[in-house]
Amino acid sequence: MAKVKKIFACSECGATAPKWVGKCPACGEWNTYQEEIIFKETPQETAKNAWKPKTGPMDGPKPIALPDISASNVMRLVTPDNELNRVLGGGIVPGSLILIGGQPGIGKSTLLLQVTLQLKNKVLYVSGEESEEQIKMRADRLPHSQDHCYILTETNVSKIIAFASELEPDLVIIDSIQTLQSPYIESTPGSISQVRECAGDLQRFAKTSHVPVFIIGHITKDGSIAGPKLLEHIVDAVLQFEGDQHYTYRILRTVKNRFGSTDEMGIYEMQANGLREVSNPSELLLSQKEEDLSGSAVAATMEGMRPMLIETQALVSKAVYGTPQRSATGFDLRRLSMLLAVLEKRGGMPFGMNDVFLNIAGGIRVDDPAIDLAIVSALISSLEDVAVPSNICFAAEVGLSGEIRAVNRIEQRIQEAERLGFKEIYFSKYNLKGLDQKRFGIKLRPISKVEELYQALFV
Repeated sequence: MAKVKKIFACSECGATAPKWVGKCPACGEWNTYQEEIIFKETPQETAKNAWKPKTGPMDGPKPIALPDISASNVMRLVTPDNELNRVLGGGIVPGSLILIGGQPGIGKSTLLLQVTLQLKNKVLYVSGEESEEQIKMRADRLPHSQDHCYILTETNVSKIIAFASELEPDLVIIDSIQTLQSPYIESTPGSISQVRECAGDLQRFAKTSHVPVFIIGHITKDGSIAGPKLLEHIVDAVLQFEGDQHYTYRILRTVKNRFGSTDEMGIYEMQANGLREVSNPSELLLSQKEEDLSGSAVAATMEGMRPMLIETQALVSKAVYGTPQRSATGFDLRRLSMLLAVLEKRGGMPFGMNDVFLNIAGGIRVDDPAIDLAIVSALISSLEDVAVPSNICFAAEVGLSGEIRAVNRIEQRIQEAERLGFKEIYFSKYNLKGLDQKRFGIKLRPISKVEELYQALFV
């Protein structure tokens, strides 16, 4: 008989305990432990004798010497979506299990349904959240063929795998993993044990049938994917679909990828008829203006392997209530405070008695240190009320002593700025080592200190 075991699992982080506790010792959340029942199907005698040597031939895979294994190139399934191909490392690998997470309403289901309709291969779209009519209404808004797409509204993972084995599709999409349930687990859908068991079944199906499987996962209030952390270890790739619902831009990042780099990023624009690929994000992230205004500077940043030019906007005004305010949108507030302290200490600029507001145009968040010099230029420009020419961009990190530090991939940043028509670029003089300056038509302005930037632009 199957052995019944009761455990308590945290609904936030997936930690388990033999009894109920009020505060989770792993993540610190309160009242998140839930009772779950697990059935152990392995007989006790089989478990005891598992370590003993077998007398007959053994089934399953056998050990192979590493030199005897031939490393052949994997034929990927290339989709018409170039942004998705870039993020996955060149296409979908057969037999891979891919998890995509994001905020509710950000466009995860729309992205995968759009990819489903664009492909000419047979695709099985499994939905546990929407009916066939709802999916049909959403598919009618996407201008693509629907002949090769099969819809299944089922939550039993055993039946889903049975239908997929009978249909033999080229791609399976699960929307979402939190709605599936295994008949062998006595707990509600979305619980820790259900998510773990269903993900394991889908992994075994993908590896044995060589059919790639996309899984949509919900996220918690802190932005991490809901369910046990084991879910992210099981899958081959973890994609994060993010963006602000007040803006039309969406960013697809790679958190984990066993078949490619995690430095790639895809950018989309949400429209009425689906998601549009953005091949040149710099033109969209630069604001349109007819004249040069103070408090604005353009930074040459890198998002993964892709260079982008982003506009930084700063507003410095007299503190009205005595205590100066500090506000940053799309940028780390603590790093902004550090840059203000550097300018006040090394440059003698009175930021301590002024309110400072910083915004990254386009509604995206930037963590590249090379944006420091552009932010410093925007802050000085707003303080002095002197506009930075719109044909100048910046790419450098600012240190605590006011020095201009070198950044990586400086050639790609310079080429992107030159391609978009910029005339000058300010960067660290320590990036000149190994840089062929004759290759570029843009004027290079290497500097070593913040004082040099001030003298060049604001004096």
